[in-house]
Amino acid sequence: MADDQTSIIDVTDATFEYEVLQRSFEQLVLVDFWAPWCGPCRVLGPVLEALVTESRFDFLLAKLNVDDNPASAMRYQVQGIPAVKAFVDGQVADGFTGALPEVRVRDFLAKLAPDEADLAYRDAASLLATRHWAEAEAMLRELLQDHPGYEPAKLGLAKALLAQAEGCEAQELLTTGIHGALLVHSERLLPLARFLCRSETEDEDLDAAAIEVQYRQVARLLKRRNLEAALDGLLEVVRTDKRYRKEEPKNVMLAVFDLLGEGDPITVAYRRELAAVLF
Repeated sequence: MADDQTSIIDVTDATFEYEVLQRSFEQLVLVDFWAPWCGPCRVLGPVLEALVTESRFDFLLAKLNVDDNPASAMRYQVQGIPAVKAFVDGQVADGFTGALPEVRVRDFLAKLAPDEADLAYRDAASLLATRHWAEAEAMLRELLQDHPGYEPAKLGLAKALLAQAEGCEAQELLTTGIHGALLVHSERLLPLARFLCRSETEDEDLDAAAIEVQYRQVARLLKRRNLEAALDGLLEVVRTDKRYRKEEPKNVMLAVFDLLGEGDPITVAYRRELAAVLF
């Protein structure tokens, strides 16, 4: 982890040449153009200050108050704040304006200075996107052996496992060590992981109600990779009782949609059907 006393500095028009331009020949320098009265600046600032302390990101954060230092803001055509500009070898390499969410700031940094884990994850993400689930699983397991705390790989591995109807390990991954913006995605997938895990560990109840028998059949269909039949089964459960198991069947469907992606034809078709049942 970087020392935040040395990786976060205040710069002025007078010190900009040395502190930003000269130092950018040695490491990536992010300049945060901000002002005390700017509300979005107070949102973005802590995100940048937290990321600079993470060992996987090697950059210097230089904070410049545009009210006190208008020359630098004018020189780099800052028209709105907060504005972030990345300097490499004395030149602006990239930048953005506005208080972006943490996940997008992470993506911004990863493109500028990808580390070994980022590069490996890109290959795994391509396998996830093309639904080569088993291959993605193998690559992500190897990545996590080398980088145990790498959160995108944890989430990616959970997705690969869920797509193969492996719920218990996916549930463990989704509930340990995932934070920030990625936590939102993990929480969306958790109902599916819990449902599949329960189906793996619970004994068959011969006296179960008809709706529960139907619901358990969904897990078996998922294990056979019969996705559309499983979604049809979930729809029937929701039609029978919208609040069954505290709306878990609906949330399992939403988790499947998240796994497939919003643009997937199955997601589009079944989201429409689910809305018709609910509303």
